[in-house]
Amino acid sequence: MPIVEELIRKEADGGISFGNYTLEKKSKVSDFEVNGDLYKVKTYKEITKLEKNGMFVYESVPGTAVMNLKVTENEMSFTAEGLSDSQITVELEPETEYTIFIDGKNAGRMKTNLGGKLVLSLEAKGMSSSDIDIKKC
Repeated sequence: MPIVEELIRKEADGGISFGNYTLEKKSKVSDFEVNGDLYKVKTYKEITKLEKNGMFVYESVPGTAVMNLKVTENEMSFTAEGLSDSQITVELEPETEYTIFIDGKNAGRMKTNLGGKLVLSLEAKGMSSSDIDIKKC
């Protein structure tokens, strides 16, 4: 999976791809418009962070490349790649239970905290990517 050279882009099917974990210096793009919403991405080798209309959406430590992020009322899905194990935090509905699937395998259920944050760990397998699907129970 290639990194996102332009830092953020809209995909033909409506998803969003963002992040470049190969950058040595922090880079950002603000006010990237998709369907009337404004996105802001900050990314480099240490962290990748995405905001939508000033609100938190995604963060990984260290940085990752995220392909085809899609968010609906009941689901968030994306493909992530990084150079090493990553801790990924996403914001969903507060105090709600979700089932996490990594590469099609059920990784269990998790409940978001009061702020709607859900934290998961992603094991890097070299330069391979992992498909993440988070479904509301």
